[in-house]
Order: sequence, then C-alpha cells, then structure tokens
Amino acid sequence: MTEVPAGIDPTVPSVARMYDYYLGGKDHFPADREAAEQIIALAGELGADVREMALANRGFLIRAVEHLARSGVRQFLDIGTGLPTQDNVHQVAQRVAPGAKVVYVDNDPIVLAHARALLADNPDTVIIDGDLHDPAGILASAAEHLDFSRPVAVIVAAVFHFFPDDEEVARIVAALRKPLVSGGYLVVSHAYVEEDSTVPEKVEEARGVYRRTRSGAIAWRDRETVRGYFDGLELLEPGVVPVQDWRNDEPFTPPGLGMGGVLGGVARVP
Repeated sequence: MTEVPAGIDPTVPSVARMYDYYLGGKDHFPADREAAEQIIALAGELGADVREMALANRGFLIRAVEHLARSGVRQFLDIGTGLPTQDNVHQVAQRVAPGAKVVYVDNDPIVLAHARALLADNPDTVIIDGDLHDPAGILASAAEHLDFSRPVAVIVAAVFHFFPDDEEVARIVAALRKPLVSGGYLVVSHAYVEEDSTVPEKVEEARGVYRRTRSGAIAWRDRETVRGYFDGLELLEPGVVPVQDWRNDEPFTPPGLGMGGVLGGVARVP
C-alpha cells in the first residue's frame, strides 16, 4: 500500500494486514511486513511455516461456510473478518445459496474501506464497524441486517488469540451464543501451541512482536480451552481439530503443525 487512510498510523503493525501478508496479499505497509517477517522467522526456527498455517485456517473457513450453507444456513455473522481475499464468506455462502445474508464485522479502517468498496453492489452483504470487546454492540448492529429469530452462523476465525484474558473470551463467547436459536452455529478457530520445552522462549519473542501491533497481544490456548467454547452445543465431527484436518478431502500437515498451529471447530445449537 502507498496511500495512508485517515486515522491510520502506518508505523504501527496491524494483525489484519500481517495476516494479509501471510496469505500473499498486497494490503500492508512496511511496518506490517517487518513484523510479519519476524513472526515467520521465529516460527521457522521451530520448523513451522506461518504462511501455510494461515492458508490452512483459510481453507477451514471456506469448508465450514460451504458445509453450513449446504445444510440450510442462510445468515452468517463473520466477526473480525480481516482484509478481503479470495473466497470470502459471502462469496462461498452465496455461491451455494444465492441470497444468503452476510454481515462482516471489523474495526480496522483499512478493512472497512476495502470491504465497503467490494460490497457496494451486493445488497445481501454488509460490513459494520464493531469491536469484539463489545459483543452486545456487535449483535445490536447485526440485528439491523439479520433475523436472530432464525438460525445464524456466528464465525470468529483466528481472532480470540488476540484477547489475552481468558475470562473475557469466555464472556464474549457466552454473549455471542446467547441470541442463537436452534439450528444456529458457532464457528471458531484459534492458534495453539503444544507443551514443549523448546517452545516457551520463541513464544515469548512472538508475543513481543504482537505487543507492538494495534491489537497489543497474542495468547495461545490449549485444546481443552478451545473445546470449552462449544460446551452445550452439538459439535460437528471431527470435533475441535487442527484446521487442516476439518472435513478436508485433501488433508495435509503444514510444517510446524505438529508443535502447534490453529485449531478449529463447528457446533450447532440444539
């Protein structure tokens, strides 16, 4: 990117723009690229490939949305959508079910600007400015476009690991689940690191990089914690698993996912 939108400090890395860099996008500044390359290098020292992890997470999201659309879901709330890329949620859902309604939520000005331009001619899809620290506000705004008396799929992909407070994440999950009626769904993916004596030092270095971003933190969580977000729901097979293993006809193991990576799960409201 060469132009700096109002309200953006290009010297402060953004996790959305770093993720765009991991995916091979072009919407990032030098500070984003520098921070992303630091994470790539740190992961590489452990034999991991952050770019492959990002692509694996993207594949999980696409497969999950396609499955839900084929299962009859016609409303999607994607929180922390990030910069537009190929096969966004609305494109996947509306390819399966024309007319499916999609509400994106983000608070990054660049994400909002790009998404509004992309969606200008799509009456069934909107993006709203919202902060996940305020789930009630997000739900209130989303209710202007979605009918919560009917099933809605709430998607929070690769976002909760930027919230270091476990109790706050639990409260957010509870708030997002509360308005969902039977037949609604919760879709979550989350970064994790397995216990390993060689990991803590590199993990702390990575935390230092993310502390300098606009989000200000990153927190890896274990499988049981992520699985707990779905307690009381009907967890679809194969459960909470590394994202590349979720209903993938061509499963693979991105470098590094043996010691960590991204977990994903999809659950139905009974």
